[in-house]
Amino acid sequence: MIKIDQAILHAVQRDGEGELRCKLRPQPLEYSDALDELLGELHRLYTAKAGKGYGYFGVPEGEDEANPAFSEALTQWHTGNLGFVEFSGRAGKLLEQELAKYDFAQGGYLLMAAYNHIACDYLFVALMSPKPSVSVSQEMEVHGSEHLDLSNLQLAARIDLSEWRADPTSKKYISFIKGRAGRKVADFFLDFMGCVEGVNAKRQNKELVQALEDYVATTDLDAEERQQCRDAVFDYCKTQISAGGEVQLKDIADEFADRGAEEFYQFTSAGEYELEETFPGDQSTLRQLKKFSGTGGGVSLSFDAHHLGERVVWDAVNDTITIKGVPPNLLDQLQRRLKA
Repeated sequence: MIKIDQAILHAVQRDGEGELRCKLRPQPLEYSDALDELLGELHRLYTAKAGKGYGYFGVPEGEDEANPAFSEALTQWHTGNLGFVEFSGRAGKLLEQELAKYDFAQGGYLLMAAYNHIACDYLFVALMSPKPSVSVSQEMEVHGSEHLDLSNLQLAARIDLSEWRADPTSKKYISFIKGRAGRKVADFFLDFMGCVEGVNAKRQNKELVQALEDYVATTDLDAEERQQCRDAVFDYCKTQISAGGEVQLKDIADEFADRGAEEFYQFTSAGEYELEETFPGDQSTLRQLKKFSGTGGGVSLSFDAHHLGERVVWDAVNDTITIKGVPPNLLDQLQRRLKA
């Protein structure tokens, strides 16, 4: 459950000259079951989004100075020198100025919401697209309307206000949805907030996987016990991701301690691993602990890691993989093709 402090919507629309303007709402949204449901669903969808980026208010690479307007307004709101409506209005105008730099920019609704979840304060910022829909009134009349397209949440960021207050030097108190590939169309959304990428979550998780593989190779654990360690770490990280928490290196070390291997934390500290004490989990990267998978040349293959060396045998010399016990649904397809 989330506890809403304040929330507001501003409309970003094209004027008569085709320029995008931010039409500001003069008061916050009144609390209602609909608002509670909206923000609860947005919190759930955003938390579940894979591959998010993490950053902070700072100087973009290749530039001499930062754009502090958003962070300054945030500080003024936080210290009580600026009301939430005024703060959101400044943010709306900053977004308007940033959108004016791009021909591709589309309008929508700027949603800003301050809320609390599990003892953490958050500020959620999103530019949401309207989607046409049709409704039927009690008089059986058909009406056209718009609704917020939650399923296509692409331009959104969340500031962990608790972490921002406690550790201003942190480089991961802002999370944001990353673009699909290359330079993001969403760059303007980060620029208007003055946010730059800090911690690379995917890289941190790759380092963790590598450190784990290196560590279990130094132990006297057998193959099954090593896989149990991998499974335990994956399950711990998955739980943290689902809860919106972060991966803690010392907690991972505790997972090993239960299996008679207490030195993992010292191993990572002494080794050449660029691992932070805490970092966001990335489930797609961590899945390597549980599964092997790959696609290429018209062939896709995926199998649970514990099958390697048993049901699945890899011959590195001859570049072949042998599968013992073909999956029933694949076997059925093969048999039907053979009969044909």
